[in-house]
This record gives sequence, C-alpha cells and structure tokens, in this order.
Amino acid sequence: MNCSKKIYIWQANDWPHWRYDLSALVGPLAEVSRAQGVLLGRLADVGLGLRDQASLAALTEDVVKTSEIEGEVLNVESVRSSIARRLGVDIGAVVPVDRHVEGVVEMVLDATSHVSASLTAKRLFAWHAALFPTGYSGMSKVAVGQWRDDADGSMQVVSGPLGRRKVHYEAPPATALPTEMARFLAWANAETGEPALIKAGLAHLWFVTLHPFEDGNGRIARAVGDLFLARADGSPQRFFSLSAQIQRERKDYYDVLERTQKGALDVTGWLSWFLGVLERAVASAQTALDAVLVKSRFWQRWAGTPLNGRQAKLLNRLLDGFEGKLTSSKWAAIGKCSPDTALRDITHLLDLGVLKKSPSGGRSTGYELAEG
Repeated sequence: MNCSKKIYIWQANDWPHWRYDLSALVGPLAEVSRAQGVLLGRLADVGLGLRDQASLAALTEDVVKTSEIEGEVLNVESVRSSIARRLGVDIGAVVPVDRHVEGVVEMVLDATSHVSASLTAKRLFAWHAALFPTGYSGMSKVAVGQWRDDADGSMQVVSGPLGRRKVHYEAPPATALPTEMARFLAWANAETGEPALIKAGLAHLWFVTLHPFEDGNGRIARAVGDLFLARADGSPQRFFSLSAQIQRERKDYYDVLERTQKGALDVTGWLSWFLGVLERAVASAQTALDAVLVKSRFWQRWAGTPLNGRQAKLLNRLLDGFEGKLTSSKWAAIGKCSPDTALRDITHLLDLGVLKKSPSGGRSTGYELAEG
C-alpha cells in the first residue's frame, strides 16, 4: 500500500511489521503487574457479592466513558441497570433502558466476557450493528455491519469548523480493507509471541489505524483492546476501566495516536503510553473499590431500618457520587413525588441520622450522608 507521498504509518514499505524495544517496556510492564497484584489482593479479601459489585461498577464506567470519549453522554443508571440484569447482579429497582444503551452494553460485555471466542469480521459487524441499532448516528445514516466504502470521500479524522478543518489522520482506502482486515484478524487470532499486554496495545492501535467502519471506530477499537486485556487477565470479570482512564487523558490519547500514525513502525512510544495509562486505570480502580466497600458497609449498618423505595433510590444515588447539591426539589424530581412527600422522606432520614444538612450555603438547603 504505497503512495508517492508517504505521510501515514500504513503507507510504509514494511507495513504492518510492528517493531518495539521490549527492554524499554520492561519497567511499564512491571508497573502494570504491580498495580494488578495490589488490586487483586484486595479483591481476594472480599466476598463474591462485593466482587460482583466492583465488576459492575467497572463495566458501567467503561460503557459510559467509551461513549463519552466520542462526545456521547449515556444515562449512568440506565447503563448500570442493563449490565446488572445481564450479569444477574441484584441492584434493587431497575430503570428503563433504550436500544442504544443496550447496544453499547452488548458490545462491551461480549468483548470482556467471551474472551476465548475468535475475533472475526462477523463479530465486529455485530458490534457495529449493536452501536447503531437504528442505522443512524445522530441525523446521519450509517452503513451498519459492513466495512466502509468511502462513497463520500476518504476516511479522515478532522477537527475545527467548516472551511478551517485540520486533517489529523487519513485512513487506508476502502478498497484495501478486505485484505487489511483479513491480515489483522489472522494476527489477532494467532499465537504471535508478543507479551499479552503488548498485544492488547498493538491490537488497539492497529484497528484504529485501519478505521474500517464509517462510524464507531474508536469505541470498537477500545472494545478490541478490552478483549485482549481480558485474555491477558485470564478472568471473565473486569475490575478496572481503560476507557475511563483514556477519557481522563483524552488529549494525550489523541496526541499520541496522531504522532504514532504519522511516524515509523517502531511503536515503542505508543506502547509505553498505553501501558502507562493501563497502570493508572488499574490504580484508579482502587478508588472505585473503596466506594463499593463504603456502600456495602452503609447498607449493612442500615439493613434493619424500614425505608421506602424513593429513600433507597436516593441514598444509592448519594453513595454512587451525586453531582451537585441534593435538595428537596431534586429529591422530588428524581423520586417522582410531590415536594411535601420529598420533605417527609428527608425529615425521616434526618431523624434517623442517615442524612444531615450540608454545611454549604445557598438559597436551598442541601443534604448529604451523615457518615463517610
């Protein structure tokens, strides 16, 4: 796939013969292993139920954040309900789930749970169809479950307003995709000798470089990476979210991708960044596990206290990290009840010592958990 003017990595004469300096990656690999060991050591000391809750929290964050990277905001409670139902985890009352949320959840769970299944074109097409259940991305029609055809021009990653667009990357032409994807999938399903985490980083980079779909390439690339990370872990449960950490480091993610895709086939720099963000993702999971343990202790303490459904729902929202100040009007809106009923709910919890008034000022009184 040669061009007279070579700008991108896929135009190199020796594409796709990836090269990397393993000696330079020994340190980052060791850091990831250390972080994983610390996290798994803590998880070994908790019961199966808490491990399920920790996995649910990680998967929920993964689904939400992989969409957020692309500028799409999903309802967290809807995502959590969808995953909990599929995993058989009891979270009490569930909320309605739309087809789009179900599709992203299906893709992420398939990637992280069915790790021994081969990665095939048919499987990737199913993931793509799940992402676009209506056949549209916003107002634009998407060719679902097939490689892109470049009917509207070459596939480019651009930014900026019309008239001043900056092209960050241009993918291989659609005519090359059948051959390119066949080569990628053959490598993905073969024993190729790389360390498992290195292969995960290469798989992510290779897929996103090919950009084989009309839309959804970033989310599917991260699902491909998650598949190989799950294979590396040898566990059907996920306890950390790489997508969440990439979202936190989104600018660096796009910068390192652009540098790599305009560089040579020595991708040591990309792999070093990938392993670094992975180590930070595993370390961040410690905070998520802390939240699961706090929630478990909270409900153990108040297990014998009669609470109505609204109170349980709002307390769980607080435990999961309620954004902003919880007021009686917000309670009424979320609990779908009258202001008087919301105030009775809150007063009852204040009398029990479950809630307390927030010290912050303002025109409306806010409430927070009395402990933790």
